[in-house]
Amino acid sequence: MANKVKEPKPDWIKIKLTTGDNYQEIKDMMRSKTLHTVCEEARCPNIYECWANRTATFMILGDICTRACRFCAVNTGLPTELDLKEPERVAEAAEQMNLKHCVVTSVARDDLADGGASIFAETIHAIRRKLPFCSVEVLIPDFLGNEEALKIVMDAKPDILNHNMETVERLSDKVRAKAKYKRSLQLLERAKKMQPHIPTKSSIMLGLGETWEEILQTMDDLRSVDCDIMTIGQYLQPSDKHLYVERYVTPEEFSRLKDEGLARGFSHVESGPMVRSSYHAHEQVKSAANANNVV
Repeated sequence: MANKVKEPKPDWIKIKLTTGDNYQEIKDMMRSKTLHTVCEEARCPNIYECWANRTATFMILGDICTRACRFCAVNTGLPTELDLKEPERVAEAAEQMNLKHCVVTSVARDDLADGGASIFAETIHAIRRKLPFCSVEVLIPDFLGNEEALKIVMDAKPDILNHNMETVERLSDKVRAKAKYKRSLQLLERAKKMQPHIPTKSSIMLGLGETWEEILQTMDDLRSVDCDIMTIGQYLQPSDKHLYVERYVTPEEFSRLKDEGLARGFSHVESGPMVRSSYHAHEQVKSAANANNVV
């Protein structure tokens, strides 16, 4: 990897630098409530656009992940504590932002017996107490395959259950730490069986060496477990320590993949170079509701 020449970013990889009043207000509020966002920790390229539009993805269970995935910029190590008051602070922030759709994710907490599932559930309940008309989406880790931990989250009835495949099966062990492709599919399948009316969602990154056929196979695998929503974006290397970008996928290819996904029966497909798992999440929940004939 050390001798590999980086491919320059193409013109279509552009970040909107919008740092107005909304952006600064949200940043100050997160700091005042000692909260973390995946927008910052994962160095999301859409942070300026999303924060300017008063949307953010909360990251609970601290900012230290017990895994070291080779694509992810979040700090790794051994977490030292569990903040039981965090759900209430997240709910207060969501109320202050007057959110209509709230996304909650986390670091992986393999040091906890339930992987942090109980904190996810309490965060859902806390948001609903403050904002009863706000939809709640959770982006969860795999809980190491712990079915009881998943049940704790599903019993809290999030409006969308999101778990990312991240990449195609052949590259999964290279890209992810501890997570397994088939275990992720099993999680999505179990979630749908536990709460059939709750939409499930998953995401993959492109540009890591996958083939077109492997992308389509991942779509088919997700539909085989009745996954409703799929997002597809370009992998961007967060630092020299992470995996290199093998290829920049063109906007035209992303557009074709959206058509492929919709043809396979996904209720919503968000596909583009700058798309991330929670990008335009408020639109996705509407599409899923319409697909399920929910008003």
